[in-house]
Amino acid sequence: MTILVTGGAGYIGSHSVLTLQQAGYEVIVLDNLVYGHQDIVEVLGAKLIVGDTCDRTLLQQLFTDYQIDAVMHFAAYAYVGESVTKPAKYYHNNVIGTFTLLEAMREANVNNFVFSSTCATYGVPDSVPIKEEQSQNPINPYGMTKLMVEKILQDFSHAYDFRSVCLRYFNAAGADPQGRLGEDHHPETHLIPLVLQTALGHRESVAIFGTDYDTPDGSCVRDYIHVLDLAQAHILALEYLLAGGKTDVFNLGNGNGFSVKQVIETARQITGKEIPATISDRRAGDPPALVGSGEKARHILGWQPQYSDLTDIITHAWRWHQKRHG
Repeated sequence: MTILVTGGAGYIGSHSVLTLQQAGYEVIVLDNLVYGHQDIVEVLGAKLIVGDTCDRTLLQQLFTDYQIDAVMHFAAYAYVGESVTKPAKYYHNNVIGTFTLLEAMREANVNNFVFSSTCATYGVPDSVPIKEEQSQNPINPYGMTKLMVEKILQDFSHAYDFRSVCLRYFNAAGADPQGRLGEDHHPETHLIPLVLQTALGHRESVAIFGTDYDTPDGSCVRDYIHVLDLAQAHILALEYLLAGGKTDVFNLGNGNGFSVKQVIETARQITGKEIPATISDRRAGDPPALVGSGEKARHILGWQPQYSDLTDIITHAWRWHQKRHG
């Protein structure tokens, strides 16, 4: 079977391409390379089409040229802060681009869709660990764009022969244990890469935004999910749909979180580096704790995370960062 992976040159997308290949699927990557990396797709040996999901003509040609069985959609802009200052960019790419893709799929009679959603659709959670039934109240345009797509998918499922799975995941982290793939954002905003860049001497220090939260050590707590565990969940969601599963949504969380201070201290132990840290003011909109329940995904999809230990996550990331940036 052939799977189209949009955004497959990015962080989570490329690991999902690798996992699909290992499971025996043919993969076609569509990526505009704004944030993706062509060299990573070349390492994977996947077919790369450079283009945009807003390009309806390109999509029609793609679905004509290839017998595509399903789509995994990762092609979103995902910088929360930028979404606040440039909302038009996010609504155009994340909503209009996705809608254009969905219309091209319907025209080509491709009716199985796995969507990369986010815990940002919840906003500040009512309680933790977060379950799928919690109210969704995004506090930034990025989260709103993902919620809009979820609503579109619900409506498409009701009106058409079109089925989808939305995967709302928490903090993606880690890297391919063999060092072939990893996280490489420009600019980088995620904590673990920032900590490891500091360990490599590329940054003077890493900032801790707030130490007065109602958490065990005062710093924010987040649920870190190994990127290969996320990729495996996408394969399980795909196989669920191909087997006739109904449209549904799943949180991808380990059910336990680690604080910013814990991440920094674990990285110090793994790298053997000092990793200077500075204390900064809280960032607006940062909830004290974001931890997700993965119970539903475990029960229905059979998802079993393999790398839930923070030491494994940071060890794999460190291996990649030394290779890529050392």
